[in-house]
Amino acid sequence: MNEQRLILPDEWIAKIGRLSIATSSKLRGQHKGSHRSQRFGASLDFSDFREYTAGDDVRKVDWNVYARTEKYFIKRFLDEQEMRVHVLLDASKSMSEEEKWRFARQIAAAIGLMVLNRDDRLSFSFVGETSALPFRRKGASYRKPFLQILSNLDEAKGNGHFAKEALKVLPKDSTVLFVITDGLEPIAEWEQFFKRLPRFAGDIRCIQIVTEEEMTPTYMGDLRLIDAETAKEVNVSFSNRVLNDYQLTRKNHEMAFEALIHRFGIRKTQLIVEDGFQNAIFHKLLKAHWVQ
Repeated sequence: MNEQRLILPDEWIAKIGRLSIATSSKLRGQHKGSHRSQRFGASLDFSDFREYTAGDDVRKVDWNVYARTEKYFIKRFLDEQEMRVHVLLDASKSMSEEEKWRFARQIAAAIGLMVLNRDDRLSFSFVGETSALPFRRKGASYRKPFLQILSNLDEAKGNGHFAKEALKVLPKDSTVLFVITDGLEPIAEWEQFFKRLPRFAGDIRCIQIVTEEEMTPTYMGDLRLIDAETAKEVNVSFSNRVLNDYQLTRKNHEMAFEALIHRFGIRKTQLIVEDGFQNAIFHKLLKAHWVQ
């Protein structure tokens, strides 16, 4: 089978290579990486001395200090641990509009490349029509296979509800968890999802993908609409009153969604598809200090 064209062009991949994920969350795992943890280990970066106590490794005794003080001191070094980042992508039917779906995959791809470039551990899963083994790799050599996975996700056509199913595909050892979604599930389902997330990661971030048309529809007249999630057809006569009702309903949903985000200590940013990929990565995420 021929490989599809990658979801990100080469020039964007090169620019993304200069960025990394920023987090103040405590790093997890025993594997060496490129991030300083809050504990001591065996890196080459000296931290301080402490007096020798029974059971300490005698190889760590600093004999130069002993020669000067006739006391036993051991050297302590800063430990370096890997960051573990999980990217969870909403592949339900509400994400299926072509440009919206491509944009969401590009954002997921960019985050993944930042992780792999820094020798941290990346895992990726999505909730859609099919289930697949989660991607879980470390190192720059896995950049192209990761991009290929996202490039091959042709359509967002998941049945059911993203917020209900997402917990089933999450690892429980992430440093940072990115949830990429449009946030259109019922608020009650989001509440159940968000309140369980702290067991999966210490730093949780929600990236809400929206389009200008979703925020401010331009339809007028008699139309037949198809519900993206249920495939049901609905005949609607669009008027100013209908559009105003839609705007009010959407506003109330957004306010309730924001309240949940704040309540559970989750960080959130909203990315508008029409603003473009480069604005999203090199302006909004940088400004929010999500990347550096």
